[in-house]
Amino acid sequence: MNASDSIQRNIKLILEYDGTNYHGWQSQAGSGMQTIQETVEKTLSLLSHEEARIFSSGRTDAGVHALGHAANFHTRSAIPAPAWAPALNQLLPYDIRVLTSEEVPAGFHARFSARSKIYKYRILNRRAQTALHRDYAWHVNLPLNVARMRRASAVLLGRHDFSSFRGSGCSAKSPVRTLKSVTIRKSGDFIELLLEADAFLQYMVRNISGTLVEVGLGRFRPEDMVKILEAKDRTTAGKAAPPQGLYLLSVNY
Repeated sequence: MNASDSIQRNIKLILEYDGTNYHGWQSQAGSGMQTIQETVEKTLSLLSHEEARIFSSGRTDAGVHALGHAANFHTRSAIPAPAWAPALNQLLPYDIRVLTSEEVPAGFHARFSARSKIYKYRILNRRAQTALHRDYAWHVNLPLNVARMRRASAVLLGRHDFSSFRGSGCSAKSPVRTLKSVTIRKSGDFIELLLEADAFLQYMVRNISGTLVEVGLGRFRPEDMVKILEAKDRTTAGKAAPPQGLYLLSVNY
């Protein structure tokens, strides 16, 4: 029996990557810019001797990282499901790694089957510049009031129209999302924001993070977040936080 006669299987991958050297997740045909998707697809094709198409749980921007990015692909290869991860890691560049690989039901789709996603935004809050964390955190050199940031973030919980935190190029049909939790924690010089939602709009986490930093700096009051949210106008919120502090932490199914 040749490959075309074999049963098509559905394989789910969990990926970790450093997005510094990539122009985001999504392939951009003809752009000449390297993306995570095309790098993984080329490696899958090399390994399976098939044309590979990978379905992602979402799109990350240029410079954004991931600790648990879910994706799936279909194959007729006989390679055992757990063996895909180590085999791919032998061929992928050092800054992309497959943590796990497993066979999933035919109807599973990394994006449409997802129930929620969790993103982390990392801030280095100290006066001195950083030699080690410039690609992995946003350096904010003025003191941030974390208590004020927490009060402001509580306004965002629940189901809302998040147009004030939506990127201008966002293609989502609706700006309504359910923000399930926001946690802001401080450890030493680092402040981490953890946001879980049923789905996110383009730049939503970066725009929320940037606005919360402006609250922490005193440029907005915590109660201003109500007006910003109700305005449904991107110009009322703070600037977008830079991409290097953002991590796709996990996808829940």
